[in-house]
Amino acid sequence: MKRKAFGGGGLTHLSHEQLERLLKRVHDGSLVCPITHPTLLRAGMPDLVDQVGHLTGLDARAVQAVLVAVIAERRHEAERAARPS
Repeated sequence: MKRKAFGGGGLTHLSHEQLERLLKRVHDGSLVCPITHPTLLRAGMPDLVDQVGHLTGLDARAVQAVLVAVIAERRHEAERAARPS
């Protein structure tokens, strides 16, 4: 089976829970930046190895900023979708 390129597809395929888990681990220091395959494995996040390549090379502040923005956009979209038309 062909594996996806590291990070192909941005962050759109990650669940809200996965995004929050990433943010929590970066914030508490258990996921060291810049994010790499080995840092994800050491942080106990092997399921994300091929899914977060767009965050590689970024320092912790940048990763946190990206994740906070994506989570906020998702929440906003969910709230908008829940409003009656």
